Amino acid sequence: MNDFPDFIQETLTIIDTAQKKGIPLRLLGALAVYYHCPKFRYLYGELKREPSDIDLISYSKFNEQILNLLSEKNYIPNKRLIAIYGRKRHVYTRGNRTIDIFFDKLEMCHSIDFKNRLEIDYPTISLADLFLTKLQIVKLTEKDIKDSIILLMEHDIDHTDKDTINVDRITKLLSSDWGFYHTAMRNLKKIEEYSSDYKEIEKKDYKNIVAKIEKIIDAIENEPKTLKWKLRAKIGERIKWYQEVE
Repeated sequence: MNDFPDFIQETLTIIDTAQKKGIPLRLLGALAVYYHCPKFRYLYGELKREPSDIDLISYSKFNEQILNLLSEKNYIPNKRLIAIYGRKRHVYTRGNRTIDIFFDKLEMCHSIDFKNRLEIDYPTISLADLFLTKLQIVKLTEKDIKDSIILLMEHDIDHTDKDTINVDRITKLLSSDWGFYHTAMRNLKKIEEYSSDYKEIEKKDYKNIVAKIEKIIDAIENEPKTLKWKLRAKIGERIKWYQEVE
């Protein structure tokens, strides 16, 4: 059973309502990949990848407005989690649906700052940021690998955010953060390795994935690194390079 269309319809209704109220609310996660990949979204069924919840992000100054908006749509806030995370993260539920909302930054294994970036695309975050949300995961799961594969199959790698994965956004962020760089490079190689295991992916598409990954890796390696990056690189894995995710 493919639940993506139902999830997408509900999510777009929420985002459109927020937009009309002047609230920048954007979609991330598997639903964002599904929305942005009409050509290859059929693979979600073939690869048995189902959505689990709705992931959104906004700016913290719209915190209260979003609380009111979702309450109007009969979503119940998880007051305990909101008390713990404050203005960083909210969780809402309605029946068996869960909405996870991040504010300003995605702070998981590594941090991605969305300051002035939510306006780049609609109704999702930019494709580069979407790919970065996968690359920052230290313990990359099979479902995240599937999302990454589909995203790479659908979109070119370029230097603009206009329906392409903007490699400049990726290289700039990783050139100043060795920890994020280290995790991302491991994940790029893992995505390449696992993409050859799925019989649902044709040989020509696999070659396309590999070529795009190599293009991203070359761009990352050729980007000049900051002094902070170089100093941290000398320490390497002797000190944990990522945050534990609760």
